[in-house]
Amino acid sequence: MLSIAHAATGAVIATHTSSPIAIPLILASHYALDAIAHHDAGTGLSSGKKTRKTALILGMIDLILAAILVLFMYPPESITLTSLTYHLGHPAVWGAFLGLLPDFLESPRNFLKYEPAWLKPINSFHNSFHHSIPSVVA
Repeated sequence: MLSIAHAATGAVIATHTSSPIAIPLILASHYALDAIAHHDAGTGLSSGKKTRKTALILGMIDLILAAILVLFMYPPESITLTSLTYHLGHPAVWGAFLGLLPDFLESPRNFLKYEPAWLKPINSFHNSFHHSIPSVVA
């Protein structure tokens, strides 16, 4: 699933749900969205149809667009360094981050070919939900 979908969903859940229940709901939403057939920046990476460099560039563009969308949905009071720094504590920002956390944890394996032993079960669980399609255009 695109980072945009995970970030926006996490932001909405975080801003409309009480704190204790928000975290598991946001994480569950990530896996639920990944279960929907989708194409994303990393699709084709493991099969060799896409290079790590291409996937990384597309992934960074996706993350930038996700950040812009969340800032558009929940704008800071002003566009100053102080205001933006303060805005990092906004529930929408933390919700967006948590919505993307399973993908962030998978990044070392995908881009560095490095997977610590403690991440293997987490990434394996995450992978069990993925339902990627090979191409956006058939």
